[in-house]
Amino acid sequence: METPDPKTEIRQQLRQRLAEMTDAQRHAKSVAACALIAATAEFQQAKSVMLFLSTPLEVDTAPLALRAWQHGKMVVVPKVSWDAKRMVPIEIASLSDEHVRLTQKGIREPISGSPVPLSFIDLVVVPGLGFTEQGHRIGRGMGFYDRFLAQPDFLGVSCGLAFEEQVMPAIPMLDHDVPLCMLATDRGIRRVSTACIDRYLAR
Repeated sequence: METPDPKTEIRQQLRQRLAEMTDAQRHAKSVAACALIAATAEFQQAKSVMLFLSTPLEVDTAPLALRAWQHGKMVVVPKVSWDAKRMVPIEIASLSDEHVRLTQKGIREPISGSPVPLSFIDLVVVPGLGFTEQGHRIGRGMGFYDRFLAQPDFLGVSCGLAFEEQVMPAIPMLDHDVPLCMLATDRGIRRVSTACIDRYLAR
């Protein structure tokens, strides 16, 4: 008999909370959150930034991608290998339909491109359904980002990006869950792991 996932009810609550937001609220909060993360030393120092390609209910990362390109940074997005259950980081030069497509799984991913070595990625902006101020995260249950961030070749900073409505007091943590270095919302920046960030900024 399978053990029930303790995060199932929390996911349902968070999905409902996101669905109740209006498009206008999501737009305004997305612009605010992206502006706040773009102003951080972690983003400004990064030569390469890995972003998620947003779904309609998530923080829109397009403003952050445009800011990165304006400052000459490499923008990397994940392409999912469902068979291998892992994400492959791919560089993109545009968010247009010529470079990005919507898959049958309902996620957007790059149409083509060469993989980028993990050691080249300075900052990974991480999606999720919910986050805590301690850097804990609840995703959709597939474990893609936990496996990605746990790879020893990744030496950059991991930063959750969310609406303030997604911040929770606590989330059940499993052994394979990887805590984040920092969290950005439309209300501000929370730096969780100073050791992680100090190591990165000192490079």
